[in-house]
Amino acid sequence: MPAARFSLPDPVVAQAAPVWEDLRRELGVPDAFTPEAQAEAAASAAAPRLPDLDRTDIPLVTIDPKGSRDLDQAVAIERRAGRGAGYRVHYAIADVAAFVAPAGPLDAEAHRRGVTLYGPDRNVGVHPDVLSTGAASLLPDRLRPALLWTLDVDATGELVATDVRRARVRSRRQYSYPEVQALLDGDRATDDLVLLREVGRLRQERAAARGAVHLPTPEQEVEVDPAGGPPRLVFRAPLPTEAWNAEISLLTGVAAAGLMTAGRVGLLRTLPAPDPAEVASVRRSALALGLPWPQQAPYAAVISALDPEVPEAAALLTFAGRLLRGAAYTAFDGDVPEHPVHSAVAAPYAHCTAPLRRLADRYVGEICLALAAGAAVPQWARAALPALPAEMASANQRAAALERAVVDLAEAVVLAPRVGEVFDAVVVESGERHGVVQLRDPAVRARCDSPGLPLGQPVRVRLVEADPVARQVRFQPA
Repeated sequence: MPAARFSLPDPVVAQAAPVWEDLRRELGVPDAFTPEAQAEAAASAAAPRLPDLDRTDIPLVTIDPKGSRDLDQAVAIERRAGRGAGYRVHYAIADVAAFVAPAGPLDAEAHRRGVTLYGPDRNVGVHPDVLSTGAASLLPDRLRPALLWTLDVDATGELVATDVRRARVRSRRQYSYPEVQALLDGDRATDDLVLLREVGRLRQERAAARGAVHLPTPEQEVEVDPAGGPPRLVFRAPLPTEAWNAEISLLTGVAAAGLMTAGRVGLLRTLPAPDPAEVASVRRSALALGLPWPQQAPYAAVISALDPEVPEAAALLTFAGRLLRGAAYTAFDGDVPEHPVHSAVAAPYAHCTAPLRRLADRYVGEICLALAAGAAVPQWARAALPALPAEMASANQRAAALERAVVDLAEAVVLAPRVGEVFDAVVVESGERHGVVQLRDPAVRARCDSPGLPLGQPVRVRLVEADPVARQVRFQPA
């Protein structure tokens, strides 16, 4: 599922450099890799284990944000033979296990880190760059070991067959999202990209029919006025290509969950239905932003219908991520979990498509390889299952704290020149000591220091603090 996306101007990033270093120390974010891990990474990068199966004939391409180097996935889609037969999706996933030995120093570092942390100043990876942006990355025109998923879907986009096996592959080209979108919009795209759009749309229809939540999280950006005016908070909508590409990843995660639940061993990504109080809070933000939300409308239908091109809807989409709180990794070996579903996907689901950036995916990949082949699950993968949920929870907490710090800093930067001003707001949360108000312009949710605020009611509030260093914004009733 999408994560928060935020960009800050270089001067703001540079000015706040001590903030990021202090925050990383506070969160216990690892910095340099141990010499032993670096040595193992360099050695494995120089001599990767390549599978016997050669599928370099598949015309795979990667599609990622511009400038990406840690390329986990490459895709190729073809029509299946026969009228109304549907499609075959080839999805190659970087084979991190070809480079990382179980229980070695590099494996220990990956377990300590859990996920790649994307900061405004620099990233902190799960693996050294020699692997994550080098030898293990599915860079174009490089021979690479991969987990090759072959997923057949019917003419409606429904998954009908799954296979995964190790293969050597070679990506033909690296695309960025804007490149693919421009090719499609200009009717200049090759057949493989046209089929990505076709299958992506079908999978979106299947997701809507299941009651899944479509959450196209926009990128938030602090925009500096070159004329010297106050900075602004703007929202940039994701491109349709991003959603279609994400549907291929979601399809693979659903296929992986199917293999593991049938085999009665694995690691699912689960999510309970959202807390009604959280839904009510987000609904109040929607109404405060002037967005319709009928009293009895299901939250999934309302959120999925939001247009991220509309600024108010884009703002709400950034807040709506709170409805996905409670997502967890659920390990099992013998009995399938009582509640195996990810409520936002509206199906059992697993993380398996980003092993360069997420520890859990390597283990899911190994388990699925074994189950698809009818072989025994490797003991090293099976033995790690009980500890993985807690390890991933800790890593995700660090990532969420870093994301929240970026948002807090950005909001403080935007509002700092306006301390003392009065704003129109709506009370979206109320407590005994303070509440939370939603501003419409700028679209910020922030603390308001007053007990017993009238929930859901409009209020006038005065900005009393906007401190970029402390990453804090506070209001009081005007």
